[in-house]
Amino acid sequence: MGYATSQQLARYYELYQNIDVTFTKEVIKTIGLIPQQVFVKALGGQWPCVINSSSLTGAKIIAGNKSGIYEKIQQGTVSVSLRFSFLNAEKNEPLTFFVSSKVVGVTQYAGSPDLVLISITFTQRAPDDLIEKLGSLLEANINSAKRREERITLTPDALRKLGILQKETLIFIQGIPRRCILRDVSFSGAKVIMVGIAHFLQDKDVVLRIDLDEPRVAVGIKGKIVRTENVENRKDLVALAISYIEPEVPMAYKMHINNYLTQQRKTQLTESDDELAHKASPGAQTGPSGAQTGPSGAATEQEPPAAQNDAPESRITE
Repeated sequence: MGYATSQQLARYYELYQNIDVTFTKEVIKTIGLIPQQVFVKALGGQWPCVINSSSLTGAKIIAGNKSGIYEKIQQGTVSVSLRFSFLNAEKNEPLTFFVSSKVVGVTQYAGSPDLVLISITFTQRAPDDLIEKLGSLLEANINSAKRREERITLTPDALRKLGILQKETLIFIQGIPRRCILRDVSFSGAKVIMVGIAHFLQDKDVVLRIDLDEPRVAVGIKGKIVRTENVENRKDLVALAISYIEPEVPMAYKMHINNYLTQQRKTQLTESDDELAHKASPGAQTGPSGAQTGPSGAATEQEPPAAQNDAPESRITE
């Protein structure tokens, strides 16, 4: 973490500060929370607790009714501090911090006679690390609906920025693993190339494996083959369009897609601003054809980008 700009953090806080994130097993794994190192502190003591949910302005924690914190609350204590602890990929030690809070309510948890749900409100602005973790998670969830159809062609540069380790992967078709190559991905689906006959693959249920980096994890995404296409000059290969079962798309995958799309948008805006600034500068002139000219007025041409020699089909073997 620690890569978000102050502008991003301010945006996250403004947009998402009051949205509760339920700490499911998947969310805990995605944000790197260490549940065993979460505590609530009051009057010099601290006790383990479970974070049920959190926003950027408060949280709900679960504790036993025989816990010291519950006893303190019953005695009138309302000032507490919640200790968060996260895995830190850059260091061997966890990222930990306390958030000063105030108890605003206590109820029985899920009808259990032994557990209580303690609602707390943060009395200080949430730390930047918490804003970044929860903000990026919420943004990815929202963008997975808003930008679900934006497809990303998997060039070497896109692979690196996405944090996808390799194009070569496995697709499980009705439980049977088959080798394939990723061609593009989105929030809602993917396209792969594999050896096969289109007629026998249409409408089949699949699980697509994608190996992600930072953190390194292999995710399996459930979906269905909704379209097949021929591969030019390769009768033995078929391109498969896969539509994901969206409620089951792993959060880690959404985060990687969202980080890439957000980064690309920032790059495009920066390039657009630079271009406008260049056109507005007195030294920027254009010749009759629209080509940029140098100081002497002679038009100069930009070299076209080199063509990419990408022939992944040759690497598929059955």
